[in-house]
Amino acid sequence: MSMTKRLLTLSALLAAMHAQAQDSTATRALDEVVVTATKYPKKTSETGKVISVITREQLDRSGGKDLSQLLNEQTGLSVSGANSNPGKDKSIFLRGAKSDYTLIMIDGAPVYDASGSSSNFDFRLMPVENIERIEILKGSQSTLYGSDAVAGVINIITRQGDSRKIIAPFASAAYGSYNTRKLNAGLNGSADFFNYNVGFTHYKTDGFSESTDKNNTGKFDKDGYEQNAFMANLGFRVKNVAKITPFLRYTKYNGRLDADAFTDDKDYTYNLSNLQTGVRNELTLGKVKLNLLYNFTATKRNYLNDSLIRESAFDGYSKGFYEGKEHFLDAYVHVPVLPALSFTGGIDYRSGLTDVKTSGVYKYEMGGVVYSGEYAGAIHSDSAKQNQTGVYGAFTYAAKGLNIEAGGRFNHHSVYGNNGVFNINPSYLINRQFKVFANISTAYKVPTLYQMHSEYKNPFTSLNPEKAITYEAGLQYYSTTNLVNVRTAVFKRDVKDGIAFYTDPNTFRSYYINQDKQNDWGFEIEPTFNFRDKGQLILSYAFVDGEVTTKKGEKDTSYFNLIRRPKSIFNATANYNITKNLFVSIGVQSFGKRSDLDFSTAPASVVSLKAYTLLNAYVEYRFFNNQLRVFADAKNLTDVDYTEVYGYNAQGINVQGGFRFSL
Repeated sequence: MSMTKRLLTLSALLAAMHAQAQDSTATRALDEVVVTATKYPKKTSETGKVISVITREQLDRSGGKDLSQLLNEQTGLSVSGANSNPGKDKSIFLRGAKSDYTLIMIDGAPVYDASGSSSNFDFRLMPVENIERIEILKGSQSTLYGSDAVAGVINIITRQGDSRKIIAPFASAAYGSYNTRKLNAGLNGSADFFNYNVGFTHYKTDGFSESTDKNNTGKFDKDGYEQNAFMANLGFRVKNVAKITPFLRYTKYNGRLDADAFTDDKDYTYNLSNLQTGVRNELTLGKVKLNLLYNFTATKRNYLNDSLIRESAFDGYSKGFYEGKEHFLDAYVHVPVLPALSFTGGIDYRSGLTDVKTSGVYKYEMGGVVYSGEYAGAIHSDSAKQNQTGVYGAFTYAAKGLNIEAGGRFNHHSVYGNNGVFNINPSYLINRQFKVFANISTAYKVPTLYQMHSEYKNPFTSLNPEKAITYEAGLQYYSTTNLVNVRTAVFKRDVKDGIAFYTDPNTFRSYYINQDKQNDWGFEIEPTFNFRDKGQLILSYAFVDGEVTTKKGEKDTSYFNLIRRPKSIFNATANYNITKNLFVSIGVQSFGKRSDLDFSTAPASVVSLKAYTLLNAYVEYRFFNNQLRVFADAKNLTDVDYTEVYGYNAQGINVQGGFRFSL
């Protein structure tokens, strides 16, 4: 069946259900307040940026999902590995951009591992139970948020204290396929000048073999995963003048790995610990708000392959230690200049360092010759460190339906020197029903410490920051009765000096280089139908295409390179309240064909991964005025056999059930 026919069939099937669909929490999207678009609370009707929100109610109905699976359901997003073995690494692709082009923030502070080869965030670190809401901001956002915001920003907003009670305990538990267990418990509350939210999450699963048993030997073992996470948010208020909010998040997990695609390993293990702590402060002086945010992130990763059993010719004893530390400080002010004009501006500072130690032994045969030996590598924090300072500002004009945001940033990096970015974002709201918007914005991404200092650093020249410009336009329709909300957007993103991992075909030496150009484009359509108090049907379709242009000899060559990223994704969700307390949701996800790489050949060859469609369902029953919710979450109900990453397994039909309790 073609992709077009599949979409038409799914749309017709779900549209037939619309008369029964219901979501009692449906709000008028026109007046929904977001903070990420402009760094201060603003109605969606007053911004031309493309922003989506995962609400608290959606999160409460995600007891059987992790964060990567939840994001994988959003328009224009795909997460490679979301439905693979639970402990497998996850890579997010926003509008087809590579994973480190999306800036991940928690409560407004950028978070990533300074020791990583790229700057993408590990989604395994954040349990869904700790999240209040998620705002997804698409398009280049470096003006307000600096490096890495090339494709967009995902701001994870954590749960705060309950304002209704001094002490409000909460707990949840779930059990399901692959002997998966999840427990969450904590307390929150609020008094006149103080609020708090403290929670602990335990997650453990036996999992399944990370790699695919290509020859069906039946000898591949399960690769389990275990996580423990603690979070504490405290809040102190001084009348209506100041808010001081210290926070602490600590996560530790461990698991088992396989050697490679189609290759088992029975003694390859890893563990990671991550600490995030700091304080958020807000001072109100009349209509002026001053914000000061400090965040410290420390990550430690350990890998050990004991090699008691050799699973491949290249297998051998190895170990690796990676440590990264990041400091982030942001001070900004929001000032109403005139009734229709306001200004947001500030200065931010980032500094990071890393230590890496790797070692091992190897023995393999190639062409009748046996190669063996030892290797060791190290990156030291006395040299592997960097810092950058940015000064930014943006004016926002809003009057009579016309909204314009324009701003810029000047950035100084300790290695790469100075560069600047800008954005222009006009929109116009007609009769509170039609919003026309356009964006032109630039962005940048600085190389990581690993790219600069590891054994793969460029031996011939220093790397340059990656630079991008994004063009975006669209139309959004809001019905006056809040029955229909449709948004469509088209975008084009051009990147130059993109960083890639290159292997010299003559010397076989590998190192990072700046490629010439990356050009991507696509569009998104997002219709939502609310049937008063009778239901909600959410549909979306996203398409992306792209190519890289680089030199081969004296000539330029261009080719498609969006590896592991489907060109087209269709999502549909129908919600239905059978009774006041019984809620049912049915979701369909359809992913188009993707390309991947087979590294068993030299050079790596391109393989095609077939399209697939997943059918998911969720059911929930509420007791005692919603204080107790019992749920079941089923994914891949038709037990589709599919591949997310070449050579690695994906989940078949799997079910989790449990309860959530709060007072």
